[in-house]
Amino acid sequence: MALVLETGKRALAGFLAALALGTLTGVIAGFHPAILRLAKPQVTLLLGVPPIAWIVLLMIWFGMGSGTVMATAAIAALPIVFAGAAEGIATRDRGLEAMAHASGLSAPARLFHISLRQMLSSLFPALTMALGTAFKAAVMAELIANAGGIGGELAAARASLDVATALAWVLLSIAALLAVEYGVLHPLRGAFETWRQAAEPWGVKR
Repeated sequence: MALVLETGKRALAGFLAALALGTLTGVIAGFHPAILRLAKPQVTLLLGVPPIAWIVLLMIWFGMGSGTVMATAAIAALPIVFAGAAEGIATRDRGLEAMAHASGLSAPARLFHISLRQMLSSLFPALTMALGTAFKAAVMAELIANAGGIGGELAAARASLDVATALAWVLLSIAALLAVEYGVLHPLRGAFETWRQAAEPWGVKR
C-alpha cells in the first residue's frame, strides 16, 4: 500500500503542476488567438515526444529520483490540460459576455462567472485524460529510473519473469488511478457543473 501511495503522490504532484500551468497558459492563449496559433505547434511537439524520451533526458539532468518521476508526469499531462483550457476559452459564447457587460458586470466577474465556467465543459474531459497520462508516465519513469514505487516493483517482476506479480501491480496502479478520478475529479466536476443534472427528473443533485 505504501508503494501505491508513493506512486500516487508523485503522479498527482505532476498532474497538479500541469493543471496549474496548463490552465493558466491555456486561458491566456484562448483569449488571444495569435498566441494560440503560435502555441499549437509547441503543443503538437510536446504530444509527439514519447514519455520515455523525457524520462531519459530528465534522468540525465536531474538524476534518478522522485523529481524525475514528477517532472515526467507533469510534462506528459501539460499539453493535454493546455489544449482543454484553450479550446474551452476560444469556443466560449461571447454573447453571454456581451450581455453581462451591458448589465454592468465587472471584467473579473465576467471572467470567473461566465468565461471560466464555460471553459470547464472542455477542461474536465481533458483533465481525465491528463490524469491517466500522468499516472502512466509516473509508473514508466519509476520503472526506467528504478525510483521505487509501482514502477520499481514492475522492474523487479520483469527481472524475475514473474507475470502474476507484474499483473498485480498493474491492477493496483489502475485502482489508484480510478480512486483519484472517481473520488476527486468526478465529484469536483459534479460540483462545478450542476447545470448538467438540472434537466434530470429528480432535479439537481446536491
